[in-house]
Amino acid sequence: MKKYIVNIALFVFSSLASAGTYEDFFKAIQLDNAREVQRLLARGLDPNTPNAQGIPGLLLATQEQSFKVAQVLAADPQTAVDPRSARNESPLMLAALRGEQALVVQLVGRGAEVNKSGWTPLHYAATGGQLRVAAFLIGAQAEVDAGSPNGSTPLMMAAMYGNADTVKLLLESGADPAIRNAQGLSALEFAQRAGRADSAALIEQVLQRQQAQR
Repeated sequence: MKKYIVNIALFVFSSLASAGTYEDFFKAIQLDNAREVQRLLARGLDPNTPNAQGIPGLLLATQEQSFKVAQVLAADPQTAVDPRSARNESPLMLAALRGEQALVVQLVGRGAEVNKSGWTPLHYAATGGQLRVAAFLIGAQAEVDAGSPNGSTPLMMAAMYGNADTVKLLLESGADPAIRNAQGLSALEFAQRAGRADSAALIEQVLQRQQAQR
């Protein structure tokens, strides 16, 4: 009987400790407390532990812009580095959008998908005007003319939301400014609608060269 009671006590203590660890993990993610996450992983916490909404730690960390924690999780060999949100966003996409180059390099090195279906990490880097990240992704064989679900390309996103430097990089990397999306819009029209004269001028130069070569 005494042994039975001891076993129950140990089970209750273990359950309480696990609950505390779970709460500590997600609090550390929210606060971008990399040291605490390292401590919890050293104690045996599964880095893929999801929160109550089913979002695993690495994806949540990038959603919360807790990039120090994200780097710790990405470095753990047990971490699945390519989970997807309900919107089909990956940690690599979110890191690319924010220009977190070290994390982007780390995730690609761990095998995160550069050319996924739908919106891609290069779309997100172009949208954020993240020149260095975009250049790295292109060097990692990202498709420069990748089409989103509505056919928009990274060049279109750079033309409307990014900057002229990113537009120039994409054009020099072979992006085709003549492509139109499902709404019939081209990268030039994206730039014009956004009032980005510098990007529009770069695109027009390439279009003129294409016309002259025909």
